[in-house]
Amino acid sequence: MSRPSQTRLTQAALALATTLLVTACATGSIATDPAKSAAVDVDVPTIRHPAGETPQWWFRDGAAQAAQRGAMGGRAKNVILFVGDGMSLTTVAAARILDGQRKGGPGEDNRLSWENFPATALSKTYNTDSQTPDSAGTMSAMATGVKTRAGVLSIGQQPMRRDCAGAQAVPMLTLWELAASRGFATGVVTTTRVTHATPGATFTHVPERNWENDTELTDEARQTGCIDIARQLVETPFGNGPDVLMGGGRKNFMPVSERDPEYDDKVGERLDGRDLIAQWKQRHPDGTYVWNAQQLSDAPASGPLLALFEPDHMQFSHDRPRDGAGEPTLAEMTRTAIARLKQNDKGFVLLVEGGRIDHANHYGNAYRALTDTIALSEAVQAAADATSAQDTLILVTADHSHTLSFVGYPRRGNPILDKVRGSSGEDGSAGDYALDQLGLPYTTLSYSNGPGYVGASAQQPEGPKRFQHEVSGVQIPKKGRPDLRNVDTQDPDYLQEALVPTASESHGGDDVGIWARGPGSEAVRGSVEQNTIFHFLLQSMPALRAELCKAGDCDGNGVPVTLPEPAKFRQ
Repeated sequence: MSRPSQTRLTQAALALATTLLVTACATGSIATDPAKSAAVDVDVPTIRHPAGETPQWWFRDGAAQAAQRGAMGGRAKNVILFVGDGMSLTTVAAARILDGQRKGGPGEDNRLSWENFPATALSKTYNTDSQTPDSAGTMSAMATGVKTRAGVLSIGQQPMRRDCAGAQAVPMLTLWELAASRGFATGVVTTTRVTHATPGATFTHVPERNWENDTELTDEARQTGCIDIARQLVETPFGNGPDVLMGGGRKNFMPVSERDPEYDDKVGERLDGRDLIAQWKQRHPDGTYVWNAQQLSDAPASGPLLALFEPDHMQFSHDRPRDGAGEPTLAEMTRTAIARLKQNDKGFVLLVEGGRIDHANHYGNAYRALTDTIALSEAVQAAADATSAQDTLILVTADHSHTLSFVGYPRRGNPILDKVRGSSGEDGSAGDYALDQLGLPYTTLSYSNGPGYVGASAQQPEGPKRFQHEVSGVQIPKKGRPDLRNVDTQDPDYLQEALVPTASESHGGDDVGIWARGPGSEAVRGSVEQNTIFHFLLQSMPALRAELCKAGDCDGNGVPVTLPEPAKFRQ
């Protein structure tokens, strides 16, 4: 063939390809964005806020936000929700740097495991009655698809906190209850007590997050028929409850007549005579109960698992090596949970909480907050390694923020827990320590409020404070800010300075991050209400949302838009 003929053939082929491409684009047959191609519109009534808000409205609005972003296009068999309790964006940034510096780098260019995920969004965390939320209301939003009040677990917003009768009228079905009732595997893993707010929201319904055992119920609550959180976890009518339940909180499952197996000076806290661990064993004859790391390692590789590693919360990551009986890391617990749950052919729903990030921030101790965040990062990586992005959606987020601040102009690679070495202003010259207007150095990290206030207290003298500072009797500092030049602010027990003296550092009301990988993750983008996270998970798991459609809770496009009735799923 002559060169002119070849040229004409090539030009014709290019013209045909261009025509086909234009035609395909015009008809929508080429989908470059899976989320956009799966986008479904859901009508949501316009209401006045907050007066017009109802559980049904919140559920439909969350469904609309997820469906419009394309979550219905997900084909996940399994979903894993990681919650860094209190993991503000500042906590993430500082932990990223500390992790990188521990690896020998400057830190800023480092990434925590979830920061390699392709999808990101922002979550608006307010409760229906509070600008700055708590963990109960926020996890309830993620567990049920419905925003609610602060301090309550998986009930609608109508009753006031501690209103037992009101709460019994408006339980909200959770993703974990739905899954367990329909034969999917479910798991709850945490470093807090398993009866604490975040894990408690998965299988319990109470108007007071502190009703963790029977002694904490009010007389009125008992008379009205409310049941404590620990008992609800064991006696849940949704399937057989969680197949894997791991964390702390033994005391809430043990009667006062029983001595703790690890600490001779501790006993159970239940006064109703119930041994809930024995009850769990009776309900799960093929299950295994463990209370230390060695027992977990020696446990059978299949069957239900109850693991309660402490009477109270588990140790902070920094303190865990000093635990006499031995505690597993969050990554080890995550691997164990996934290995068991994967044995269910239908799929699984798993919560993993790095719960003590929040506690360390409340204590005003950035070191433990950051090291527990790094431990969560290792757990997320363990989950990513143990699952496939083809069939498992992993979503990482926080329930709320904190007041941790990242301040000054520290030079590149400055130790994140140290004093600022650099400048105090954009136009300043970078020297040794950056100085405030009093000529004193200050740390890169500080808190807006909390026990790190430098005035004397009944427990510690004026000046820098040490972990753990149980605050009372605070005084205005007589000497002003302390000179930190000779203070080791990188010590694990150093408390960052706080502007306002409070017994406990508070939550923050700012948005938190969402990071996602796997089927349906393309929908995780933009700024969403926190209850949308439930709908991201549900809509991305076709087999699970089909169960709601069977109950008549879906629209014509198969989107679950009607608030489910829990009674339909109890067994």
